[in-house]
Amino acid sequence: MKKYIWTGIVGGLILIVGAFLLGRYAFSGQLPALPAPELAEGQRGELGIDKNINEKTIDSYLGRSDSVYRDLRMLKDPGNYEAIGGDSYLSGFVNGFSVVPFPYLVNVTGLPKEVGNTYTGKTLFYQGQDGSFSPNYEESMAILEGLFPKDKVIFLMCGGGGYSGMMKKMLVALGWDESKIYDVGGYWFYDGDNKVEVKRKVGDKAVYDFYKVPIHEIDFSTLTEK
Repeated sequence: MKKYIWTGIVGGLILIVGAFLLGRYAFSGQLPALPAPELAEGQRGELGIDKNINEKTIDSYLGRSDSVYRDLRMLKDPGNYEAIGGDSYLSGFVNGFSVVPFPYLVNVTGLPKEVGNTYTGKTLFYQGQDGSFSPNYEESMAILEGLFPKDKVIFLMCGGGGYSGMMKKMLVALGWDESKIYDVGGYWFYDGDNKVEVKRKVGDKAVYDFYKVPIHEIDFSTLTEK
């Protein structure tokens, strides 16, 4: 009997302490600490995908006031992503993420040969063969800092994990703090509770409701070339 009484007391204390800590976070505005970025094992790690914060766990890290959430896909990518089991169209996204198409930021290199070429038009930056990045416009860096604020934690996602890994490398190369950037991986592998479907079927035809997508457009016609 005593054993059950003590079990109940301990359980009650745990609940009280947990409620106290949650209340303290809420009252102070302090957010729970994030695990340090850590590469996943194998091929996912080679892409740059994080071990701890990824498609399986991102739901637990959404809605933080100290963070921004960016999906790096195009609405319709010229690359043949169907060849690697993906979707060239943006078929859906995780609620809370907004879209910043990576191919508009810099010329893309290193895609799987099955995918072929993506967008090859104007970009904010040029990536040289040595991995360096140079701005194509006077406003390029200001736009990048506006989209990826240095004082925020940055969560990156794309279709399969490639663009998000490239984006992290680019930001770090240009002076961003690597410890505040998480490559969450690919939407194609997400099965959480915050999925916003963009693709739907009408008969045998696929229809994409792009009006649902929060996207950051870049109007190159308004920029000043260097």
